[in-house]
Amino acid sequence: MANSKPEVWLRGPLPNIPALLQPVAHALLQAREELFELMQDFSENHLWQKPANLASPAFHLQHLTGVLNRLFTYARAEALNVEQLTYLAGEGNPPSANYSVQTLVETFSNEIDAALNQLSKEDESRLTEIRGVGRAQIPSTVIGLYTHAAEHTMRHLGQLLVTVKILKAGY
Repeated sequence: MANSKPEVWLRGPLPNIPALLQPVAHALLQAREELFELMQDFSENHLWQKPANLASPAFHLQHLTGVLNRLFTYARAEALNVEQLTYLAGEGNPPSANYSVQTLVETFSNEIDAALNQLSKEDESRLTEIRGVGRAQIPSTVIGLYTHAAEHTMRHLGQLLVTVKILKAGY
């Protein structure tokens, strides 16, 4: 990317984020910055396209938001609510409402803000506590959930980057 600033993790510790969660916060902020730059001037006409049968940019934007929300919910030892399950079922499907690139990017950015707020309130002594994930309540630690949220966010950002570049190139 063309950004001249150092990557977020090289800018120093973030205020109010516990030391062990700094890498998670850094990764989420880096993802947001890269996403803003990537989606700038992206055509609405390409939002739902699936080049080479890849997931559409819209799916990645929806999924980035949804998975972050769900993993942070599990980290709070909460079950998903009806709204979250409905959102999950709709990921990758054009919504009945007109979603724009800007709306999807802003929704993801807001989810990053909520995640950072949750990280700022996290007690480091609880990071090894076990939480159940999904309907099967598969065990994970709190820090495992946070780490996976950051890793999964960056994975989908990378996939989105490739898909957007393919679409912008006209393939």
